[in-house]
Amino acid sequence: MNATDTTPDGLTSRFSDPQQLVPELGDVGAALFKIIGNGAVPRSTIGLVHLRAGQLVANTYLTVLHTGNLRRAGVPEEKITAVASWPDAPYFTVAERVALELVEAVLTPTQAGERVPDELYARAAEHYDTTALATLAMAIGQVNFFIPLALIGRPLPGVSPAGQWRTAPAD
Repeated sequence: MNATDTTPDGLTSRFSDPQQLVPELGDVGAALFKIIGNGAVPRSTIGLVHLRAGQLVANTYLTVLHTGNLRRAGVPEEKITAVASWPDAPYFTVAERVALELVEAVLTPTQAGERVPDELYARAAEHYDTTALATLAMAIGQVNFFIPLALIGRPLPGVSPAGQWRTAPAD
């Protein structure tokens, strides 16, 4: 697909290339990638968190993107598939479960109390040191940074970010 292709439903991305519209986006994206790549949290855990975030906001582009990233990283298919139903899936370590619980707490409204209560933080602190917890928070922040582009800009699922965006802004 090239930048002007559409899906079988006739959908196109809504934005021209956001990095051309806002050149600083590239610097911010690179900085966020560098932050989460500090080695404090396994890349596979970050990928699982990013996939779950895409599922929670019901965005096909993000779920396809992060599923592909996890597959290329060699994460077992059963684990990738089970992210949608992680609480009762046998494929995750306790640390991965806490990370998935954290992304859900951040992205899911609660009826009462804090989204990340002390009890959840304490469980996370049993598996992650303070640097890893800050990195995990930034990994959630990284995907949250791109969620509005995915929801508003509607990039095409399965198309690389470079070849993704329309060549001209919408009228």
